[in-house]
Amino acid sequence: MTEATIPVSSVGTTGVSRFAGILSSLRRSPAGFIGFLIVALLVLVTAIVPFFLPDVAPNVKEILLPAGSPGHLLGTDNEGKDVLIQMIGGGRTVIFVGFIAAAISTALAIVLGSLAAYLGGWVDSVVVTLADVFLTVPQIVLLAVMGAFFKLDSPILLALLVGGLSWPVLTRAVRAQVFSLKEREFVEAARLLDLGTIRVVFVEILPNMASFILMNFMIGVTNAIYQLVGLYLLGLAPLSGANWGIMLNRAWIAGAIFNDASLAWILSPILAITLLLLGLVMMTRSLEEILNPRLRDR
Repeated sequence: MTEATIPVSSVGTTGVSRFAGILSSLRRSPAGFIGFLIVALLVLVTAIVPFFLPDVAPNVKEILLPAGSPGHLLGTDNEGKDVLIQMIGGGRTVIFVGFIAAAISTALAIVLGSLAAYLGGWVDSVVVTLADVFLTVPQIVLLAVMGAFFKLDSPILLALLVGGLSWPVLTRAVRAQVFSLKEREFVEAARLLDLGTIRVVFVEILPNMASFILMNFMIGVTNAIYQLVGLYLLGLAPLSGANWGIMLNRAWIAGAIFNDASLAWILSPILAITLLLLGLVMMTRSLEEILNPRLRDR
């Protein structure tokens, strides 16, 4: 997915006023509002409902029950564990890591890209070189290598790994936007007042990129979830506990796709991941239309 571009007309406005009208604007966009509802519902269900569900325990008497079996709406897996309970509780890690990783990569991109463009010189050269080095290595390959060498037994470590490798593309985009904004009159005025680099960059320039940063954060969440699920599917992340990626890995290894009775076992996490990503994509596309006048006027 291509990076969003910041419209010229947004320069000089504050991020606060833009964020205040986003939800009301989404309500006027059916696709965006449906996407918001999907994401909000999945987050609430996976965060709250598991506290009211019984623990999942292996049961050799109920192995690979088909969907619709008494007491097991989506059947059971090859250990006799209820698939529905695993699916409801399995989204917490995926969603948590996805949002934290996107926050890490977005924060890195904002700091590095904005300072590189504003300060220039050797700072710009170092940041651009680092970004180019990271971009030349396929990210999924680098994740696979690091996952094989390090014990990623914590969601925080997974978020740090995914987020720490996902900043270069957005960094270059932020750098390009700051290059154009730093020549504006209000930035020149801030310089003449000697407000300092930190104040000029993070108070005067960045608020004008609020919508741009928000949309790219949502894109970052989607990409982080893809990468996390890929790590689990390839068996490069710890397969302890239960989440959608682990369910996919175990179902695939057990050959669930070839057994009609266990199709719900492998299709349930796929459906949940698809719904989450679909909701995020719908929200992102609608936000881009809302915040970019050139798209809104088409």
